[in-house]
Amino acid sequence: MTMRYQGRLSNWNDDKGFGFVEPNGGGTRAFVHIKAFAGRGRRPQEGDLIHYRLAKDASGRYQAVAVRLVKDQGRPQGKSGGFGSALGLVFLLVMLALGLVRLLPMALAFVYLGASLLSLLLYARDKHAAQRNQWRTPENTLHLLALAGGWPGAAMAQYFFRHKSKKTAFRALFWATVLLNLGALGWLLASPRGQALLQQLPH
Repeated sequence: MTMRYQGRLSNWNDDKGFGFVEPNGGGTRAFVHIKAFAGRGRRPQEGDLIHYRLAKDASGRYQAVAVRLVKDQGRPQGKSGGFGSALGLVFLLVMLALGLVRLLPMALAFVYLGASLLSLLLYARDKHAAQRNQWRTPENTLHLLALAGGWPGAAMAQYFFRHKSKKTAFRALFWATVLLNLGALGWLLASPRGQALLQQLPH
């Protein structure tokens, strides 16, 4: 029977679905691809403890195969970003409700809903492209769409697709766009000039 090893994932790139495994106790560092994981209930994360077998690719380089996550790692296994996803969903529902009772122009609610749906589609497409080394959606495009009102959909996409949810710099800039968008919305609702602009939108 082929020997199984245990080690931890390192340099894991969740966007592209690959990284390396550092064996416990030292030894051969091997390449790991997302497709090598068997029977996983979630996507791997940096630092995960795994069981695996060693094999060589066509170039003679070591790679991990028949990989399984070690469940008992002493830390939660759930997704991150649940708060942002819930916030985005509640925000959209509130905007739609305010539009239905004519406290806000329905057109404004539709802007947020449409931009959020577009964000969901772009995140899904970018996740798919990242896993196949295809053309990627620029991060600036995702941020501009979030700033324009698509942040609720983007927050939900980060949670459900586990995409861009671990990149600290991206997340920091994303939440900055959320604050800027909410600030602009607050100006529209609270200032006389903003109210005048809202009155011009279809109710």
